[in-house]
Amino acid sequence: MSTSPKTVLVVGATGGIGSLAVEEAIAQGHAVRALVRDPRKAHRLPADAQIMVGDVTKPETLREAVAGVDAIVLTLGSDGLGKAGAERIDYGGVRNVLAALRPGLARIALMTSIGVTNRDGDYNRSTEAHDWKRRAERLVRASGLPYTIVRPGWFDYNAADQHHLVLLQGDRRQAGNPSDGAVSRRQIAEILVRSLTSAAALRKTFELVATKGPAQDDVDALFAAVDADVAGSLDGVRDMPNQPLEQEPQHVRADLDAVRMMADAHKSSVQ
Repeated sequence: MSTSPKTVLVVGATGGIGSLAVEEAIAQGHAVRALVRDPRKAHRLPADAQIMVGDVTKPETLREAVAGVDAIVLTLGSDGLGKAGAERIDYGGVRNVLAALRPGLARIALMTSIGVTNRDGDYNRSTEAHDWKRRAERLVRASGLPYTIVRPGWFDYNAADQHHLVLLQGDRRQAGNPSDGAVSRRQIAEILVRSLTSAAALRKTFELVATKGPAQDDVDALFAAVDADVAGSLDGVRDMPNQPLEQEPQHVRADLDAVRMMADAHKSSVQ
């Protein structure tokens, strides 16, 4: 059974995926707020979107944007900003949005990346982007909020006849190039938004790629075919246990503790 959120906030709304998520959410009948750091870029977005000016690295700018929302799509990306940018945006942005949301309750759709558990590849060694995105995933799982985590393949490397979606789990495709799988930006946006209203997508983490063939009409069936994350686990179902919590930076463990405390407080308030 699906229910439709009344208000959806898209974080990263002027990005390549975020702008499409805004369009998709409007097309699906939702009221949409678009979080933008630079209001001069808002002209690229549909007129039906409510523009909210805020910066995910500045928590004090986020409270108005998240107030009263029913769902949040997170499409943050720090490409080109190195290790500091990955921590500040890919991870810190998610942490700050979750903190601003409390004590509210919202459905979360988080986009990370295929290969996010690959710690030894050249890309992660130079940027630590995988590590920080995976830490962001862990915050979402620990938050107690209903969520779906989407790890898309390479954006728009799919062929013109390659739109048949495949959902994978365990993150075993780690070549670090388009052979891992490709998918269109528009289909990524569609899956992120559709996950918000699908009971079958609840508490699920998956890699998203496309193979030769037409797109499927029944996305609920796609969601239903993959397994939910293990309750209480910080990682996706079948992920490799190669990022031990005890070896994580102290401030990362503290952030997890803070998120868990907020989740416990919320549970107590509704009991």
